[in-house]
Amino acid sequence: MLAAIPLMIVPLVAYNLVMAGLFGGGVAGLGSTVTSLSMMSGANWTMSLGDLLIVVALVLLFVEVVKATRTGRWSVLDHMLSLCVFVVFLVEFLLVRDAATQVFFILMAIAFIDVIAGFTVAIRSAGRDVSIGL
Repeated sequence: MLAAIPLMIVPLVAYNLVMAGLFGGGVAGLGSTVTSLSMMSGANWTMSLGDLLIVVALVLLFVEVVKATRTGRWSVLDHMLSLCVFVVFLVEFLLVRDAATQVFFILMAIAFIDVIAGFTVAIRSAGRDVSIGL
């Protein structure tokens, strides 16, 4: 049952927690610096909270694509819940003022890729499982 939970819900909840002000000053907290490194070139590389959310979402997208290769009775539920998470992203993007940011749009695009890749991989792997006896 836990395998059916879409992991893209993690960035959605994290973004909403940032919007609620639990990790800093609301949406302005997305620009807060998480880490800063001095590079050998002399440049200073910084990662903001919004950048970190995108990186976490990309890692979770990889895990979701690997999960999509499994065939089983929970895989259909996983794909349907992933679609629901994308719909929540889309509705929130369209209706909530603080969700109209570049970071949220990129997270929504990652959720869309998760839905499309999940269905595509599942259909391709299910096609290989079908054997026709003569």
